[in-house]
Amino acid sequence: MREKSTKKTGAEYFRSDLACESLSPAAETEERTEMEGAVTVLRRREADGGRSVTVICGGITAWGDEARSRMADILVRELWRMTEAMTGRRVDGNLRVLVVGLGNAHMTPDAVGPDTVRRLTVTRHLREHDEALFGALGCCELSALVPGVLGQTGMESGELSKAAVELVCPDLVIAVDALAARSCQRLGTTVQLSDGGIAPGAGIGNRRMALTRDTLGCPVLSIGVPTVVDSSTLVWDALEKAGMAGGDGDKQPPSELVDVLEQGRSFLVSPKNSDDVVETYCRLLALSLNRAFGVE
Repeated sequence: MREKSTKKTGAEYFRSDLACESLSPAAETEERTEMEGAVTVLRRREADGGRSVTVICGGITAWGDEARSRMADILVRELWRMTEAMTGRRVDGNLRVLVVGLGNAHMTPDAVGPDTVRRLTVTRHLREHDEALFGALGCCELSALVPGVLGQTGMESGELSKAAVELVCPDLVIAVDALAARSCQRLGTTVQLSDGGIAPGAGIGNRRMALTRDTLGCPVLSIGVPTVVDSSTLVWDALEKAGMAGGDGDKQPPSELVDVLEQGRSFLVSPKNSDDVVETYCRLLALSLNRAFGVE
């Protein structure tokens, strides 16, 4: 019997959570610009019916408050659009939304979820304790959870999220997380929304229990910002751009590079201004979620 080849192709060194960087062709795509061309909105439908929205906005750390507010309005429209499509319900006071902030709050590139959630104005308790006030606010029933990571709690974030879903009975779960990108140009310049849920840690090869409709029993909309690039992915991407690798990812890396690429799986690259990037995007995401479902 002929021995099966264990050689890896370049595609196996790609790690990206972004649909716009997927090697698989989309069934349908749509592109438009906003804010006088400063923002690009990419909508993508996969062959399996899943949909994603990628909002490319460049370096918003240099933007003023007014521009960021307009950017938040773009995200609010996309959040409403996807929410109504996923739940079949209007976004109003009868809608129950649970926001889950995934990640480790003590590691800056991984703190997008927790730092976004701590800026939210939750309202679920108001409906129970002051129905009149809740009605006057005209918002959704918004609750939030920061489940931490396995090494902090001894429990999967998916397990804690499932328990919270059973308690809150939301119509929609919104999972906020940091993402891994293929290109450094995506770091701190992109926001992705997806209706397919999320598998925490998948982008860096540390897959945990997924948060999806199947695991939680309700629709899961994921929101993420890419903050890291796997170093082996970075090397292979650079080789492609230099014309030294197959553009379709099918080419096998030269043998002398295999060890380098394998060792690179243990290292992640983040921007030198990660603090500013993460804080800016957490404020943006919290502002968008508060406008869309809670109280600004």
